[in-house]
Amino acid sequence: MRPQYDVIVAGAGPGGSAMAARLVRERPADRVLVLERYRFPRDKPCGGGLTGHMDAAMRELDLALEVPAWPAKTARVRYGSFERVVTLDNPVNVVRREELDANLADQARRRGVEIVEGEGVTGYTVEPDHVVVRTSRGRALTASVLVGADGAASVVRKQLLGEKALPHRLFRAELALSGTAPDDAMLYDFTPMRRGLRGYLWVFPVPGNRVNVGVMHYPSSRLGGPALIDILRDGLAELGLTLPDKGTRGWPVWGYHPGKAVAEARVVTIGDAAGIDGLTGEGIAVALEQALVAGNCIDEAFRTGDFSFATYRRRLRKATVGRELALDRWLAWMLYRSRNWERWLSLVLYDPQVLEMYASRVDGSQILADQKLRLYKALIRHVLRARRRRRQLRLAGAGGAPSLPALPSPS
Repeated sequence: MRPQYDVIVAGAGPGGSAMAARLVRERPADRVLVLERYRFPRDKPCGGGLTGHMDAAMRELDLALEVPAWPAKTARVRYGSFERVVTLDNPVNVVRREELDANLADQARRRGVEIVEGEGVTGYTVEPDHVVVRTSRGRALTASVLVGADGAASVVRKQLLGEKALPHRLFRAELALSGTAPDDAMLYDFTPMRRGLRGYLWVFPVPGNRVNVGVMHYPSSRLGGPALIDILRDGLAELGLTLPDKGTRGWPVWGYHPGKAVAEARVVTIGDAAGIDGLTGEGIAVALEQALVAGNCIDEAFRTGDFSFATYRRRLRKATVGRELALDRWLAWMLYRSRNWERWLSLVLYDPQVLEMYASRVDGSQILADQKLRLYKALIRHVLRARRRRRQLRLAGAGGAPSLPALPSPS
């Protein structure tokens, strides 16, 4: 018996919508269904920065940025009284996720994709010639392929891996500003690492005279939601911003691991379900890049009849997105997990070439995974200067807030 659908996509976030749009474009005769457990517009604790790789992925997927975006032309990196400003060769467009996600789903619908909102995937069973997908409405649907793009709380990931691991934690809020427009720089503030945060605080400008603020915490230590919200509130206060008593939301997310399963027979995962960037928490461009790799594997499966997806993990790892994610996983371990985090943070902050390399990775003008020789040279330089740099870092950490341009007051 032929399955009801060729492909069922769990989740209509950026990865799921892009995956479905790509499938119907390349395989117009396919029956593609997207199941989204929420209804648009829906909230998402994300900085909303569309990095340079996003532009290339959207072009390849024939998608367009149709929502308001704030072009951030610089990045400010801060720790206590230390600050460095890095110019981005290509501006990073910062969007509101609720607008972006709804629009990408709409673009997929315009291509003929069927998206059902308010119905999520609750489980699946793989059979020899199809996969049975169970939904929150009690339906049992059949498909040749299931794509797990169901985000941080991915049912597909949970069933595929069958393990419990500590997640990254993200907490995010949006503040309306009064007076002048926000600075066009994205602020990455590592000062809260003094209080046990293993990650950074962000302040990103967004359209509508607002700023997107939040913290990312790497799972090297357990910090609960109240503690992370307190860290966010206190960090914003140093910058002259006030976090409202309500409106801060958090989600767990899992970092990409090149050795973890991302597929099984008739099932592939992309986006948060496959793992985000462990260093920055980035997931939007990652999801679209993974959708391109997964789409090629799905095309091949229908062409050859081999639905094992046995090569997907390796192909994902060798793609640019996989190589970048693997490198960032290693860098995150050094910076956030190591007890010597001051040693590695001082390398990032006090070696201008390291910041410039990472800025080029963020704006899409460079593939950092191809710059390993320059990174090794930076490590060698750091060996000679590490003690002095750590002293500088501790002095900066004890020096309080630097003289920053005044931010507008929240309305």
